[in-house]
Amino acid sequence: MSPVETLGLALGAGFSSGLNLYATVATLGLLQRFGVLHLPPGLQIVSHPWVLGISISLYLLEFLADKIPYFDTFWDAIHTFIRPPAAALLAFAAAGAATPEWRWGAALLAGGVALTSHGTKASARAAVNASPEPFSNWILSFGEDLLAVWLTWMATVHPLATTVIVTVLIALCAFLLYHLFRFARRALQRFFAT
Repeated sequence: MSPVETLGLALGAGFSSGLNLYATVATLGLLQRFGVLHLPPGLQIVSHPWVLGISISLYLLEFLADKIPYFDTFWDAIHTFIRPPAAALLAFAAAGAATPEWRWGAALLAGGVALTSHGTKASARAAVNASPEPFSNWILSFGEDLLAVWLTWMATVHPLATTVIVTVLIALCAFLLYHLFRFARRALQRFFAT
């Protein structure tokens, strides 16, 4: 893989793994399995029937868990310790033919990007859980799943465009996190003032 392809895959798979790791792995595996693309040798294992079966099963479980308000926050809390390391592992495997510096750089970048997208997702979902209606939670969940699948595909086909898209998404995440934390701080101040 060229450095641009490595960067695009690290950023795209990293961001989408932070949103939905299992959808990312399943998408990569299915694209490889049906010959839509050819993954780097280090990632071809995701198309193995066992890996595909596990990732699709866990995706279906996450699909259901994400639709239940407050349980989705618990689910995201657990996955704080799963998504970023798995994204780093995916990027490390994808950059298998690169020099060790590129492999470790890709892993660190993907893990950091996954933590950013995951943190934004978890914070936004916690804020939406305060809403009395369930539809905003479901809409966010469907949107996250679609973005994860689409961004995974983009990372494998258009790495340079993915790099630009993920850069914009990270800036959006920073903006959202800033405002979500300000909102949370004000809510806590009002709560303790009463």
